[in-house]
Amino acid sequence: MAPTRILLADDHALVRQGLRLILDAEPDLTVVAEAGNGAEAVELATEGVDLAILDIAMPRMTGIQAAREISRRAPEVRLLMLSMYDNEQYLFESLRAGASGYVLKSVADRDLLEACRAAMRGEPFLYPGAVTALIRDYLRRDDQRESLPASILTPREEEIVKLIAEGHSSKEIADLLVISVKTVDRHRANVLGKLGMRDRLELTRYAIRAGLIEP
Repeated sequence: MAPTRILLADDHALVRQGLRLILDAEPDLTVVAEAGNGAEAVELATEGVDLAILDIAMPRMTGIQAAREISRRAPEVRLLMLSMYDNEQYLFESLRAGASGYVLKSVADRDLLEACRAAMRGEPFLYPGAVTALIRDYLRRDDQRESLPASILTPREEEIVKLIAEGHSSKEIADLLVISVKTVDRHRANVLGKLGMRDRLELTRYAIRAGLIEP
C-alpha cells in the first residue's frame, strides 16, 4: 500500500524538522507538505493529503480553526492535533472541530506514530489524561443533563477575535484577510454585541478562555 501522505503544520521550523524525521523514518508514513500557520495548512490540505497534523497554537489561524475549515473543505482528510498543553478546553474544541486525536508534544516521539496509524484506521487516539478528562466531563454533563454548547461566533468572527487579541490593528486585520477596514469594524461590533463585551481587553480574555490564543 502507498504510504500515508501527511501535512505537518507548526509555526516552529525546528519542531517541524524533528517531527518530520520521526515520520519519514517509517515506511508507511511520508510528509508531503509543511505549513507555518493555520491558514497555509488549510490551503495545502486540499492538495493530495491523507492526514493533517496541526499544532494548536499557530499565528493567523489556530490549529483548531484550521481543523474546522479543513473538515469543511476536505472531509476525507484525517486530523490530528499537537499541543504543548494538557488542556481540557483545547481537547474538547479539537474533538468538536473533527480531530481524530490529540497528541502532547512532550511525548510526540512516543505517541505520534501510533496516533497517525490510529487516525488512518478511523480510530481515536487520546493520551491517558485526555481519556480521564472526557470521562469526567461526560459524567458531569450526564448528571446535569447538559449538551455541549456550540460556539456562538462564526468562524470569521473567531478569526478576527484571534487577530485582535494578538494585537493587530483593524487595518492590519483587513490586509491579512483581504477585506475592508469597515468590514473588520462591523465584525468587531457584532462580536462585542454577541459576547456582551466592551473593549479589546475583554476580547483578549475571551480569546484565551476559548483557546484562540495562549495565555
